Amino acid sequence: MMNEIFELQYALDTFYFLMCGALVMWMAAGFAMLEAGLVRSKNTTEILTKNIALFAVACTMYMICGYAIMYGGDIFLSSITGDGATGAEEPATYAPSADFYFQVVFVATAMSIVSGSVAERMKLWAFLAFAVVMSGFIYPMEGSWTWGGNAVFGMYTLGDLGFSDFAGSGIVHLAGASAALAGVLLLGARKGKYGTNGSINAIPGANLPMATLGTFILWLGWFGFNGGSVLATASVESANAVAVVFMNTNAAASGGLIGALIVARIMFGKADLTMALNGALAGLVAITAEPSTPTALQATLFGAMGGVLVVFSIITLDKLKIDDPVGAISVHGVVGLLGLLLVPLTNDGSSFSGQLIGAATIFVWVFGASLVVWGVLKATMGIRVSEEEEFSGVDISECGMEAYPEFVSSKS
Repeated sequence: MMNEIFELQYALDTFYFLMCGALVMWMAAGFAMLEAGLVRSKNTTEILTKNIALFAVACTMYMICGYAIMYGGDIFLSSITGDGATGAEEPATYAPSADFYFQVVFVATAMSIVSGSVAERMKLWAFLAFAVVMSGFIYPMEGSWTWGGNAVFGMYTLGDLGFSDFAGSGIVHLAGASAALAGVLLLGARKGKYGTNGSINAIPGANLPMATLGTFILWLGWFGFNGGSVLATASVESANAVAVVFMNTNAAASGGLIGALIVARIMFGKADLTMALNGALAGLVAITAEPSTPTALQATLFGAMGGVLVVFSIITLDKLKIDDPVGAISVHGVVGLLGLLLVPLTNDGSSFSGQLIGAATIFVWVFGASLVVWGVLKATMGIRVSEEEEFSGVDISECGMEAYPEFVSSKS
């Protein structure tokens, strides 16, 4: 009888894990639509190519070496069968291959954050070369120190210091933003973005309906992102935990959008759609570090804090001439840090010092390692397209086709 109960629990938890992983994979479509909507039409095909190609690269590199680096043990091919293959002390209550699938879509999410920040002026193959290193080594290393439970450079364990990150505000989002920031600093701003007199010139996206659709897709996918991180659903306790996480994830997104929309109305006198979209995403990032312990009201307030912060962050980065076409560094980096710092307010198992140390560890490693990789790529193959290619649009120069050939000429 007990064996039958275990088998049923195993089957249900595995199925839940896989479905949540599928929802997280659906976020790749959200990133693709969001970024395609926020770039100019002459760069649409290239940004879509980046998004679908990076997903394939990330999945392959994480299978080859990333998963083993992050969680230890044998290479992936020898660890997909048998209980306990994930390295846990107790037998896994779900298929180890389901764990791999759930983890691999997270590394793809981290890499997706980078693509929007370097949009409209980076070479496609330089970006994909970076994706190989990011998903195969940089992300798995910091993941091994956090979710993997390994000591940082053999010195200390972040968990023992009071660090907690339930679903990845720091481990995924801050990491992706750190890699993006390193790339943007070496890449430089788009031509015409900043004037010689200190002016900031808006470069509107070509398709706001598509950007809005992308945000809704990300919002939906986030239920798998946070909900799947409960790791189980086949008991009363875990089912209740999943329900709380879903409720708080939705509440935070709503609070983030409302907060950003109100701040934008006060500052600009208009209801800025792009700020509202980023506000919803900021609310989601803010709650990702700990969606299981706040009340619904707390989750809404935490999300609103993220939505307010992201507006000021986007404005500040523009003043610093850090050109981020989609606001990803602000949404995932600045608000990712906020999310980590909010955890101790509702989770007694964490501490502010532990959260700060964890955030610093993630940022220093990912930013530093990414800066080195971007620098090597810049010195060898180059990372930026020519001025002529940037003016004409990277769709033609990098992909040889346009997204809207009947309506817009890349020469215009």
